[in-house]
This record gives sequence, structure tokens and C-alpha cells, in this order.
Amino acid sequence: MDAYNPRTVEEVFRDFKGCRARMIKAPTINVGEFFQQCDPEKENLCLYGFPSEQWEVNLPAEEVPPELPEPALGINFARDGMQERDWLSLIAVHSDTWLLSVAFYFGARFGFYKTDRERLFNMINDLPTIFEVVTGAANKALKLRPNIQKQCHHRMRLMMVSMRKIRMSMERHYVGLVGRIMQVINSGFAVISVRNGSMEHV
Repeated sequence: MDAYNPRTVEEVFRDFKGCRARMIKAPTINVGEFFQQCDPEKENLCLYGFPSEQWEVNLPAEEVPPELPEPALGINFARDGMQERDWLSLIAVHSDTWLLSVAFYFGARFGFYKTDRERLFNMINDLPTIFEVVTGAANKALKLRPNIQKQCHHRMRLMMVSMRKIRMSMERHYVGLVGRIMQVINSGFAVISVRNGSMEHV
């Protein structure tokens, strides 16, 4: 990659989204193939995702220090020592961490200002994490959201009905009170009690 080639927030986010989409496939759609490739008998392996390619399980870069941040090392060693679900969740967490580190590596390398970094973070944060997708947390949130909205609407409806009943009751009370006061006033025999301010017959 040309060090002097300017990069924008949109380009970094596009690459992030492409890598994320590929890496999601490994522990979900292609989980069987991914499981086989992560052989504990092999050397330290990493899960890579590329914007224009598929995911890849491979050895880390030999260059020290590497040009780009490297993903978690040795993901294959824990494969048979954990429940498959827990192992895949762990891979997902490390994948999220790696993608964020790469995105903000480019942010630093290409001199993004504070507002650019905030915009990049917000664009990334609008997407579910790989961990959420793998564990189903994102789908659960989407399913719960309509139920929460229904509950809120139901509570609002009950509150409005209750307030309407209270208002009608108060209106009937004041209408009756005004009616009684007007009867007393119209009769011409009314004084104001100094003790409690009520209208009484003389």
C-alpha cells in the first residue's frame, strides 16, 4: 500500500465492513471448514479477513514488528479444550478487537482528526459486532425491540385511559359543585363563611 496514498473515513470503513463480513462467515456459515482448519496440532494460527477476499486461517506475519496489527495468535490451540460455542465466541471477541485496531491504525497513519475518528467509530458502532452475530445477541435484540415497543405502547394507552377517567371524574365533581353554588347564589341567600370559605345559607 502506498504510504502517501490518502485514505478517507469512508474508505477505511469500507475495508472494515468487508473484512468483518468475511470474518463472520468463518464461525457461522463456514464453521465446519473453519473448525477443521484450526487444527491444534499445527503451529500458532490466526484468523484473517480481507476486504476483497475470503477469510483465511494462517500463520502470523514473520515481520517483526508487523506492518499492520496482527489478530489473536494461536486460536487453534484452544479448539479441543473448550465447548465449541465458547471457543467460537472467543474467536469472535478477538476478531472484533483486531478489526478495530486495524481501522484505527489507518486512522492514525493517515492523520484523521478527532472529528474523523469519532465519525469512523460511530459508523463502526452502528454495525453489530462479530461477537453479537456469532452468539445471536444482535438477533435477540432485534426480536426484543418490537416487544419492548408493544409494552411501552400498552402502558401509554393504559395511562391515557386512566388520566381520561380522572379528568372526567374531576369535571363531574366541579360541574356539580358549580351547580350547587349557582343555586345558592341565584336564591339570593348566600354568604361566604369566614371559617372555611364555603358558601352557606343565611
